[in-house]
Amino acid sequence: MSMKERDSEKIIWHQMRISSITPFSIFPLPKFMLWFILFVFTIYVFTTQKYLSSTSCNDIFITSSNIILPIHSKTNSTISSNASIIDQQTRILQQKEVEQTNLEHVVFGIAASSKLWNKRKEYIKLWWKPEKKMRGVVWLDNAIKTEKNESKSLPELRISADTSHFAYNNKQGHRSAIRISRILSETLRLGKKNVRWFVMGDDDTVFVTENLLRILNKYDHNQYYYIGSLSESHLQNIYFSYSMAYGGGGFAISYPLAKAIDKMQDRCIQRYPGLYGSDDRMQACMAELGVPLTKELGFHQYDVYGNLFGLLASHPITPLVSLHHLDVVEPIFPNVTQLQALQKLTVPMKLDSAGIMQQSICYDKVNSWTISVSWGFAVQIFRGVFSPREIEMPSRTFLNWYRRADYTAYAFNTRPVMRNPCQKSFVFYMSSAKMDSYNNQTVTQYTRHRVPHPLCRWKMANPADVERIQVYKMPDPHLWDRSPRRNCCRVLSSKKKSMVVDVGVCSEDEVSEV
Repeated sequence: MSMKERDSEKIIWHQMRISSITPFSIFPLPKFMLWFILFVFTIYVFTTQKYLSSTSCNDIFITSSNIILPIHSKTNSTISSNASIIDQQTRILQQKEVEQTNLEHVVFGIAASSKLWNKRKEYIKLWWKPEKKMRGVVWLDNAIKTEKNESKSLPELRISADTSHFAYNNKQGHRSAIRISRILSETLRLGKKNVRWFVMGDDDTVFVTENLLRILNKYDHNQYYYIGSLSESHLQNIYFSYSMAYGGGGFAISYPLAKAIDKMQDRCIQRYPGLYGSDDRMQACMAELGVPLTKELGFHQYDVYGNLFGLLASHPITPLVSLHHLDVVEPIFPNVTQLQALQKLTVPMKLDSAGIMQQSICYDKVNSWTISVSWGFAVQIFRGVFSPREIEMPSRTFLNWYRRADYTAYAFNTRPVMRNPCQKSFVFYMSSAKMDSYNNQTVTQYTRHRVPHPLCRWKMANPADVERIQVYKMPDPHLWDRSPRRNCCRVLSSKKKSMVVDVGVCSEDEVSEV
């Protein structure tokens, strides 16, 4: 570079420097910008740290598009409050699910007669469980003599109020029907606490209380419910009502409905002086309230005579809740009294109440036999192969309530005891029941009932050679929490004098077929 060029460059640089300086300029422009940025950044960091330190650890931040916004304490407390309410509601729902109806939530009202009390009180002792906080009242027409220490094994005894001022003009009935119909109201007025259901029954009604609870837990006790069943007699249901629960079989009324009945029952009774019994008076009042009967087939009125075997051996697919008219029918087990027979039935009932009397149908393919198991009660062997459709129908071992009526007067399908002498079943009654704790299964044994059989000329194995049948079954307390279905049975072994059968939940694709 020449000297001339250098001088020229100095002159240009000097002019640019002079033109860029103002009276307010202290530093050159690049240094000023650097310090300004540093100053702003320092203030930002300081204020951010201060803000963050003042923000609660519980504050919630929402991030969206790289923007961070704090939700302040007031909003945060609202969300916490809502969450608390949801948690509380969840706990209440869980508590409702866990807190099922138990015996302490049920109050029984038992209609009794002083003349029959000494005999029928033994039926009540079979199912009454004071150790499980059961509550109830036996309502009598007159005072009776009580024995020492008997009060511990029976409900409270009370005398019904006078009903002579109520009109009754049915010539075929008895005015005690008015007294019995008012048992619900009289029991309610005792003011017992924490009641969900009132269950009515007679002094000759035997309840399976565990199955009763299984039925009641299906329904909301805060709503109006009138739960029971019909008569076995079609004519009875026509004369009275197909919308009426029969009191001997027992029926359940929810607490709110009982309160509604109590408010109007006395007026209602006065409007029906011509009705026959207590059951139809109760149903008449239900009709005025507009509450229908919720039918549960496990409540058994047993308006029949003779032998209950056909009904019990083909019990419907529903829990056995009650038995009635036990003084009218034959003992359910042979060669014992009715009371002894019922005491015998309580043994398997304690092992698996949900499965008591439940029917299973299977086949011994080697011998071409049909096997029907009524668990805890009896096993039947039939020569030949019968379809489940036929075996599930009760055989007519009983007589109609109206003795002149034939089999067409039942409110359900029935089948004859036998069509051919060879088709008469061989019956094995339950003789023992125990729990095999090691394998967690019940072991029930059934012994052949020795009665004469008609001569059979079929060339096939004879069930008369079998002396006993052993049945294995796991207890299934949640049987009725599932959809209704018969259990399945399988013949494990069939020797000359014995048979072993397994009963349990049907496996996938398992069918009762040959």
